[in-house]
Amino acid sequence: MKIIDTANDIAALAAKMARPDVIAAYPITPQTVIVERLAKYVENGELDTQFIRVESEHSAMAACIGAGASGSRTFTATASHGLLLMHEMLHWAALARIPVVMVNVNRAIGPGWSIWSDCNDSMSQRDTGWLQFYCSSNQEVFDTLVQAYRIGEHSDVMLPVMVNYDGFILSHTSMAVDVPEQQAVDDFLPAFKPGWKLDVDDPVTHGNIIGPDYYMEVRYDMHQAQQRAKDIITEVGSAWGGIGDSYGLVDTYRCDDADMVIVAMGALGAEAHRAVDELRDNGTAAGLARVRVFRPFPREALQAIADHAEMVVIDRDISLGMAGVLATEMQAALDAEIHPFIAGLGGRDVTYEDIMRIYELAEQGKEGWYTVEVQ
Repeated sequence: MKIIDTANDIAALAAKMARPDVIAAYPITPQTVIVERLAKYVENGELDTQFIRVESEHSAMAACIGAGASGSRTFTATASHGLLLMHEMLHWAALARIPVVMVNVNRAIGPGWSIWSDCNDSMSQRDTGWLQFYCSSNQEVFDTLVQAYRIGEHSDVMLPVMVNYDGFILSHTSMAVDVPEQQAVDDFLPAFKPGWKLDVDDPVTHGNIIGPDYYMEVRYDMHQAQQRAKDIITEVGSAWGGIGDSYGLVDTYRCDDADMVIVAMGALGAEAHRAVDELRDNGTAAGLARVRVFRPFPREALQAIADHAEMVVIDRDISLGMAGVLATEMQAALDAEIHPFIAGLGGRDVTYEDIMRIYELAEQGKEGWYTVEVQ
């Protein structure tokens, strides 16, 4: 079935079709539409779930943790300062190996107050242990959200998953999306089998004091699960290809013979497709590597591209006092020639023409804050 709708409504539909047992809901712009639509599904009988209206985003994640700890499949959604308020609970969910699935609609951090997109909210949660996906279309939002449950709940992973996409650029923009039948989703997504759960008939203690003799092993196991997730993400993406599009860690476009490859995430990555085509028409051997998965970091996939091409990295975020987060990660992880740029903070529009200009600046050996310092 093909429908035309916004990314927020598509995310709510995907969450419904994943059949969560518990949804924790708290509103924040530009995410609110997701939990509103899910509330309507519950109200009209289309979705049988425990819908919990909480008093804060911190409580939303605490509710998901409690439900997940009892063996329930859970969902929530947030954005920006709501995600920041969850920070403590994000660590708890990951360390407890509870595969919560959450949508984060990327929105800039205040003050000054902004409701428009950049990725500082999710990038600042980089080290919490969550898997992080970045979508560039409404179709990818649907597909990734369903896949997120199968990935996070996999016995070799058992980690929470954050599905990110740009506020307003996608959240409130309608696009055509192919939606499979409910039976196809049910066949693809088996029932959740928790690795552990709280059960009054089989009592255990979890999350209690842990001494230095074992704490490192807990963190090491999480790290290994992130590494294993690379293969699981690819396998699940290929399995989904029997229903819709197949997905991997990095989406490449015209990279095989490229001299320089643009690297970006989310909506910037989608806009860069047009820039690459225009550059190619002008005789420039440009390519695109759109990073879908930021955690686990796709080191091997990016290094394979860096082995034969320079990298022009466009970050819609900034690690203040350093550089863009994606560029910094790539400089640390890869043997590559990287030209880092920062663009689009606070939702500033970045067109394909801007991306072409950034590419030209990289060819001249320049880098920095596009339209602020670099001209």
